[in-house]
Amino acid sequence: MAMAADCTRPRILGVGSPMMDLLARVPEAFLQEVPGAKGGMEWVEPAQMDAIIARLPEPPHRAPGGSAANTVCALGRLGMPVALLGKMGRDAEADAYKEAFALLGGSSACFKYTDERPTGRCLSLITPDGERTMRTDLGAAMLIGTGDVTAVDFEGCRHVHIEGYGLYNPEFVMHVLKTAKACGCTASLDLGSFEVVRGVRDLLPGLLRDYVDIVFANEDEARAFCEEADPERALALLSECCAVATVKLGAQGAWIQAGNERVRVAGVPVATVVDTTGAGDCWAAGLLFGHITGRTLEESGKLASLIGAETVSCLGASPDNEGWRRIRDAASENP
Repeated sequence: MAMAADCTRPRILGVGSPMMDLLARVPEAFLQEVPGAKGGMEWVEPAQMDAIIARLPEPPHRAPGGSAANTVCALGRLGMPVALLGKMGRDAEADAYKEAFALLGGSSACFKYTDERPTGRCLSLITPDGERTMRTDLGAAMLIGTGDVTAVDFEGCRHVHIEGYGLYNPEFVMHVLKTAKACGCTASLDLGSFEVVRGVRDLLPGLLRDYVDIVFANEDEARAFCEEADPERALALLSECCAVATVKLGAQGAWIQAGNERVRVAGVPVATVVDTTGAGDCWAAGLLFGHITGRTLEESGKLASLIGAETVSCLGASPDNEGWRRIRDAASENP
């Protein structure tokens, strides 16, 4: 269950690809029959996706997904009014996605639709070590463009969170950021993957300085941005571009910097890593929740680490209900 959202508060808008997550536990040997490297993400055509699904040991678990969606869904579970801007097909997957998103407290007011392609899917193949190997068919999500986004989408919005995969279409992301800024919204950007960062390396510094207030990176993304291995050095360079910068270190926690204040937040120990899907996205939700509600960097980081740990302890891109109870208890200790 989500906390009751306070509809009198401005909402948080996620911008990204609404993807139906298909989560499947598979043995290591299964990956030998799937083209591509373990642990990565590769694009596939619908027929390729269907062929992999047909060979699964058991039917996959389905849940609404997408990087920005995972973040705003987690914020919805914490009681914040949220919405998602992205494009879906007019199909049963879209209906199921909207229904599940609504149950998590999300508004469907900013969804866009097309008849040209089906709703996107992301298949996560989860091996016994908890690692996930993703194969993605963007479907309708790839058809979103600048013409789909107007100032109306930002009415009643205070903050916009954008997933880094959108940077494959930099014109679209720039349009979103400019429109959000013109509407008085703050913005955060998750860099998405080191491949994304390498592809837009020349564009990123200016984009971050001019339009982004909070940037999220993991170690690989930070290294690709600054071309140095030291995460603290990467943090310093990112913080020169944004008011708040983070470098996530997985189980080792994270570095967070705002101006001259820098904190190192420890990771929360996890007995068994079940699935790492969405852990970074949910970590971002904890940091955003803390930031928006006026918590310190350390308080925000500790909440983020807790949400990340609870996420990897469960199957799928979200903690289970008991995990969310612990998270909400922790959040209420520092209202």
